[in-house]
Amino acid sequence: MSTYPALHLLIGGNQVSGESRKTEEVLNPATGDVLGKLPHASADDLDAALANSAKGFAMWRTAPVEQRAAVLTKAGALIRERAGTIAEILTLEQGKPVGEAKGEIIYGAMLLEFYARELPGIEGRTLDRPEGKRAEVRYEPVGPVAAFAPWNFPSLNIARKVGGAIAAGCSVIVKPSEETPAAALATVQCLLDAGLPGDVCQVVFGVPDEVSRHLLGSPIIRKLSFTGSTAVGKHLSKLAAEDLKRTTMELGGHGPVMVFDDANLDKALDQMAANAFRNAGQVCVSPTRFLIEEPVFDQFRDGFVERVKALKVGNGLEDGIQVGPMANSRGPDQIERMVKDAVAHGAKLLSGGERIGNQGYFYEPTVLSDVPVDAEIMNEEPFGSVAILNRFAGEAEMVAEANRLPYGLAAYAWTEDAGRQERLIAQVESGMLAINAGSVSAVDMPFGGVKWSGHGHEDGREGIMACMVTKSVHVG
Repeated sequence: MSTYPALHLLIGGNQVSGESRKTEEVLNPATGDVLGKLPHASADDLDAALANSAKGFAMWRTAPVEQRAAVLTKAGALIRERAGTIAEILTLEQGKPVGEAKGEIIYGAMLLEFYARELPGIEGRTLDRPEGKRAEVRYEPVGPVAAFAPWNFPSLNIARKVGGAIAAGCSVIVKPSEETPAAALATVQCLLDAGLPGDVCQVVFGVPDEVSRHLLGSPIIRKLSFTGSTAVGKHLSKLAAEDLKRTTMELGGHGPVMVFDDANLDKALDQMAANAFRNAGQVCVSPTRFLIEEPVFDQFRDGFVERVKALKVGNGLEDGIQVGPMANSRGPDQIERMVKDAVAHGAKLLSGGERIGNQGYFYEPTVLSDVPVDAEIMNEEPFGSVAILNRFAGEAEMVAEANRLPYGLAAYAWTEDAGRQERLIAQVESGMLAINAGSVSAVDMPFGGVKWSGHGHEDGREGIMACMVTKSVHVG
């Protein structure tokens, strides 16, 4: 097992810690034990990060595409090489099974490598004009980026935030979650070891509101990238609006799963039961609201509960574990409250519904059915180990429920009817839709939502373009 590393800030390529800086404890969610102490950035540290980021941008924006691509490619290789070590560190501080952690880390490497391959194809265009005149469209880096990443995917979220920015030619100051700092630091270190200049990427920690206000209050920052809750996203958007900074917001969801009577139920059950409890349900695109057509409801319900009860819960570092602890004490508290509220409203508790043990933040994988629409869990993202199974009369009713909430991140549908598939593609209000598939993520596809689930994209070519601005040039 990897030893949990010493924690620090990264400013100008230097590891910064100690002195009189405030610190906070990082806990192991499986045991509650203290793993380490994380230093907070002082106001002077944040000012230094801003100044270095300005210098980094002035230099990196002119770096040849080949240089940027080479750094991304080598960083991807280093992440792959160190994936086993980083995965154990990630599991120690976040809780997910170590195999799942390694998969997350490899996806981040694949994303950096994709950006490297995609960069040469991102070009402007020249338009036809009379002889002696010229008109062209150019894409240029937006400027220094402030990026805020959450704790649920502490390595991949860093690859997303930093990879797109540096591919575009921007510098970036990233604030990972204070609850999962070591995996984030290890991921950035791969970029630095791959040749990324230290001024191009800074890593800071602290009280989130204090750090965000300080960074977003500076004219040096020209773009905000945030992944997290809708409430915090709205708050940060207001701060960014004061200086008209560009924003990418990947916010909350409440993923509907429409299961029709012509679906391949075995395939749907095998994929969605596991997917619903991946990372203990702490996934922004997690399938949470299962909307099941009446003729197959009983069969789907019984098969789903059977599979969920077979999931093995425990310390993510142990062999065979499929569901780890929730990442922090807030998780079980929230799920417990939501489940009790649902049952009080008349929902049926089919499995789970209890905490596990008295050590760490474990909660049983929980399945509810026949949950009334006025229960809290039907309207607010649970973000934990719970799935909701409700029955519906048919397609129109199911689509209406899928679109009822103000969220629109990911949606899923299971049907063999080609005509229905096309109708769902046209009608479902979500940034991502999977039909007869359990995943909405691919490194070459844009990742993002609509409505209260945010705007802008990461991954795909769009992840680079989100960090660029367009310039129209007219020469007479």
